[in-house]
Parts: sequence; structure tokens; C-alpha cells
Amino acid sequence: MAETHVLFVEDDDVIREATQLALERDGFAVTAVPDGLTGLEAFRAKQPDIALLDVMVPGLDGVSLCRRIRDESTVPVIMLSARADSIDVVLGLEAGADDYVTKPFDGAVLVARIRAVLRRFGHASGGRAGGGQPEPTPEGGVLVFGDLEVDTEGMEVRRGGAQVGLTPTEMRLLLEFSSAPGTVLSRDKLLERVWDYGWGGDTRVVDVHVQRLRTKIGQDRIETVRGFGYKLRA
Repeated sequence: MAETHVLFVEDDDVIREATQLALERDGFAVTAVPDGLTGLEAFRAKQPDIALLDVMVPGLDGVSLCRRIRDESTVPVIMLSARADSIDVVLGLEAGADDYVTKPFDGAVLVARIRAVLRRFGHASGGRAGGGQPEPTPEGGVLVFGDLEVDTEGMEVRRGGAQVGLTPTEMRLLLEFSSAPGTVLSRDKLLERVWDYGWGGDTRVVDVHVQRLRTKIGQDRIETVRGFGYKLRA
């Protein structure tokens, strides 16, 4: 089984080298670069399994780099931000990142978050296991909600007959909603089921992904239930 390949873009030499060593000790292959333009070149050349992008890097900032990656691939992206309350966190998620980690971070926490993302994308910890797509739900079949069709076996979504391109995280989120249409799902429950958080997480991750999903399947398809969470309109 091949090692999982991590692209790590970080301009701080100490953080970059220490984090690379820590990830390699945990069995990951790491390509570490100091700026965004080099990161984009490395992404295209190396085709990594996951990208860790610091928000504030020279040349091409992390948010812009995330957008460029997302234009070309659904590979998982984790943003690294120095401030948990920074607007950069939301900008990174809106650009297509799947998760974020606040700096300074504990190496064990970073590895746990990487492995949680990889599990969602069909990769095993420290290696590859599958093609990076969500596993089918037990029910199988095609679920229909108005003009929206969710093929839980083929992992495809169509709206008005046209295929909708979703990232694996967005697909998992939609599968959670479509498995219980009309049922309110709390942000904490979605963090647990979709992001594999066994601990409290930042619910902004859920909110931004719901908004991204709405832009693709219809703004009115997912309803906000204030004070409780979200539900899919049947």
C-alpha cells in the first residue's frame, strides 16, 4: 500500500520542517514548500492525496491557492490559520477547503484531523485505500426530491437532469440530509457524522459547507431551523 502523500505549504521554516518531520514519523510522504506558486506547481506535478495550506504564504496566498486547486481537483484541503476567529477561516472554507486547523497546533491533533479527512475521502490512515469517493449509503438507489436526484450507489447528483459536481465532503453532507428528509440535523450531529469529529468543533465549518451545497442544489432545498440546525425539504 502506497504512502499517503501530503502537500504542505508553509513559509515559516521552523514550522515547515518540524511539521514535515512529524508527519513523516506518522507514515506520510510529505512535499513541503515555502510559497503558494511553488505549492501550485508541486500540486500539479506530485498529485498529492491531501493539501495543507497556510493562509498567509507569499506569492499566492493560501486561500487563492485553495481556489486554484479546487478548480482542478476535489482533493481534500485543510487550511492552517493563526487565528480561530479570523475571517481567513471562512474565506478558506468558502474557497473550497474541507477543514481548518488553528496555529499553533499540536502535531497529534493535526494528524488526527488529516486522518479524519482522509477517511471521508476513502483513504486509509497513512496510505491509499480507494478512489477518494464517499462510500455508498446502506439504502442504495436513487432518491428524488423535486428536481434533485441523489444516486447513493453511483455517488452522483443531478438537478433538473444535469449532473452536479460535488466535493466528497459536500456529497457526504448531502447523503446525511437525504437519508432523513424533513428531519432537523444539528450542527454538532453533522460535525460528528460528516467531519468525524469525536470532540467539539467549529460549527462554521458546517455553515459554510451548507451554503456551498445550497448554491449547487438550490438555495431553498436545505432549510435553516433557527436554534436547531438544518433539514432537507422533501
